Amino acid sequence: MDFKNKNEIVQKIKDMPLSAKTVKDRTLKMAEDISKQQIQDINSAVAYSIACDESKDKGDIEQIALFCRYVNSFGPQEELIELIPLKDQTRGEDICKAVLDFLSAKKINTNHLVSVATDGAPSMRGAQKGFVALLQKALGRTLLSFHCILHQEALCAQTFPPECTKVMDVVIQIVNKIMAKGLNHRQFRLLLDEVESTYSDLLLHNKVRWLSRGEVLKRFVTCLEEVKTFLASKELTFAELEQPEWLEKLHFMVDMTAHLNTLNTSLQGKGGTALHMLEEVLAFERKLTVFVKDLQRGTLSHFPSLREFKQSHDAINLEYFKSAITAMQSSFGKRFCGFREEKNTLSFPVTPLAIDPSLLNMTAFPGVSQPDLELELADIADKDIWVSKFKCLTATLEDVARQKAILAQNHKWSDIENLPKQDKLVFETWNAIPNTYINMKKYAFGVLSIFGSTYVCEQVFSNMNYIKNKHRSRLTDDSLQACVKMKVTSYSPDVQTLSTEVQEQKSH
Repeated sequence: MDFKNKNEIVQKIKDMPLSAKTVKDRTLKMAEDISKQQIQDINSAVAYSIACDESKDKGDIEQIALFCRYVNSFGPQEELIELIPLKDQTRGEDICKAVLDFLSAKKINTNHLVSVATDGAPSMRGAQKGFVALLQKALGRTLLSFHCILHQEALCAQTFPPECTKVMDVVIQIVNKIMAKGLNHRQFRLLLDEVESTYSDLLLHNKVRWLSRGEVLKRFVTCLEEVKTFLASKELTFAELEQPEWLEKLHFMVDMTAHLNTLNTSLQGKGGTALHMLEEVLAFERKLTVFVKDLQRGTLSHFPSLREFKQSHDAINLEYFKSAITAMQSSFGKRFCGFREEKNTLSFPVTPLAIDPSLLNMTAFPGVSQPDLELELADIADKDIWVSKFKCLTATLEDVARQKAILAQNHKWSDIENLPKQDKLVFETWNAIPNTYINMKKYAFGVLSIFGSTYVCEQVFSNMNYIKNKHRSRLTDDSLQACVKMKVTSYSPDVQTLSTEVQEQKSH
């Protein structure tokens, strides 16, 4: 917002004599105020879910990111509740104790906790001593438990044959040779400029991020002739660049990583429901069948880079690539079990009238009566005024999905961010349904709270490492938690109330 006296206000703030201790104390107070608001909303929500992940900060302290997802009067919220430091061991029992101690200390009611999402580490998902198993044992009931869908997708993507994986290793070696030395890098960019290449530079690969692989390979292939010319000028030899068997695998990897990147991107971001994530994965599984048939026919309609390579070579090993995709398809089929088993449950908020209530998972929703839910579904089924709400929701979701597809096709990613969020649209529909159907609403809001991934935790760790960096490695746990919470929360501290509690400092 722009004020007429904005510059004057900014200068007044700059002139305020705040010590480092004062800034720290007030940051802690604001974060504490936000925590109180969050806890109040969680305890008043009909249901909530948690996502939990761990990562080391710059001081080698293991930090547990604990997120809650719930529905309040403004709609679905995804909030960092706490960064919990673990100073000693990080076994499943240590994580479980830390989380339960925090929930107890903050008086967060666990009676309406419905689901938990984690990564696939043994400390999180071990059958006997994993965090999830111990949490359910401590609560004395079964929760809906999900292994982060993004982690599972990344594991499936790693099923490429060893020869294909080695292609990536060679590409990275070459890129490093070019970009590691400043002179080499400048000369290579100059070469690209002279030949008017599509790209002005190569990309470095970050092993942590799967998405970077596809972009690195795509740009490398586009600049392949320029790369060969430059390496020859520096008397650097990579025999693989002249081997047709290696080059065909390179072009295959370009195409497959592009397809995987499209899936990965669709699973990221806020506002997506667990149902949406599952549907994206199931759709990709079907696409893998299409890819196999495409290779069998030899048309390569879905492999543009490999098709271009084939045009200048006599033959390529299509059977090898077909077996690689079949192995990946098998890996996809063995994973995502938790999501597949609960597809009816996850679909309920969008298509409640099309689902047999006997197929819904009721065990994780202690506040919902199944007999009453069945009666409510029977009662609402022929009332056009409410049935039309769900028809409108389906039509709206279809329209948003159509717009998103068109924008993605045109690479207008920022415009996609401005589209209505799926979970918000679902919430608005159910919020308009009267409390006569309270069990249906409770169930829908409970399902809407489910985390499909721990994506939000990964985002927080990025912020954590930015805040507690090598220049601020002595930041205390309390200060780190407060700074990260202030950075990522959608809540605002009640500054007016907080300011009345602060003692006014008189000038001397």
